[in-house]
Amino acid sequence: MKRRNDLSPETLAAQALHHLDGATGAVVPAMHSASTFARDDNYDLHEGFVYSRYGSPTTKQAQDIIAALEGADAALLFNSGMSATVAVVEALPMGAHVVAQSMMYHIGLNWLNRQAGRGVIGFDSFQAGDLDALRAAIKPGETKLVWIETPANGDWSITDIAAAAEIAHAAGAILMCDSTAAPPCTTRPLELGADISFHSATKYLNGHSDLTAGVLSARAGLAIREEIEQVRGFQGTTLPGFESWLLIRGLRTLFVRYKKASENALTFARHFANHPAIETVMYPGLPDHPGHTVAARQMSGGFGGMMSLLVAGSAGRALAVAKACTTFIPATSLGGVESLIEHRHTVSGDGYGIPENLLRLSIGIENPDDLIADLEQALAITA
Repeated sequence: MKRRNDLSPETLAAQALHHLDGATGAVVPAMHSASTFARDDNYDLHEGFVYSRYGSPTTKQAQDIIAALEGADAALLFNSGMSATVAVVEALPMGAHVVAQSMMYHIGLNWLNRQAGRGVIGFDSFQAGDLDALRAAIKPGETKLVWIETPANGDWSITDIAAAAEIAHAAGAILMCDSTAAPPCTTRPLELGADISFHSATKYLNGHSDLTAGVLSARAGLAIREEIEQVRGFQGTTLPGFESWLLIRGLRTLFVRYKKASENALTFARHFANHPAIETVMYPGLPDHPGHTVAARQMSGGFGGMMSLLVAGSAGRALAVAKACTTFIPATSLGGVESLIEHRHTVSGDGYGIPENLLRLSIGIENPDDLIADLEQALAITA
């Protein structure tokens, strides 16, 4: 079967890079679970595969799909999002200065503060979306990594990726963009100037809440990429074959899942935008969101399914609302086909700027009327 080279990203994702098994004609990529790989008659490696700690044919297939979607030179899959980001920082010189947002994935922020406390890195934070604060936090010549997350987990603030890249590069630093909430069907950070695009692949890339993974995609010529891959091999954190196969399955429906979630979220956000029981709807798709203009420029395929609501009333009402929902699932994560609700302050605790009346929602692909009705009834019985 002749393969075309001019296919759109949607088609490449749906067909897993126009993949057909040459031996069987199977339209689904095979799953390789081998831990080790035999050498050929000349004692050479078959396509470079030696031991699954460094990768497998299935892992490579998943990486190739993501790299194509990101417009990346290469992608590296890890067994969790945190193992991916840990590898980036470990690849930096000892004592390197790192700058990251104060509003971001709280476990990542915890880890950065821990490493700074141990003297492994220098670390300063800035308010997400505030480019002047980013400039002030950077130490030219010392800062090696600027870590942004957009939309930012919690309040879904938006950082201008292109502007952040200019600031980082002017100081001699690389820019890593956590684009977990904005997968490559809507945002391609490398095309906007980022050096590394990071995703918790557990979330939208997989989309089915049945694996844990992280991925780093690097721009062409990024010197630190080889060091990161070496760290991954030392740590043994390469994503295994079965999880890589599940991820390929998820990637094939990424575009349609994300589009439906975005449509549902916008319908939901508009319904509750002026609701008497809701103080604020934090969703970049609403015109009054502070980052809407930048988000509209960066997120060409929709604004996603992530939002937060500030519930009116007593300090404990938001938690009561989360408990009263019967269609939303009270669980931590995002980007799956099912809709989740989370009282974020309970999960993250104090010290992260999360108001006690904030509910974080991951809107899935269900009928939006069911989701609206569920939150309405929860608000009514907790009034």
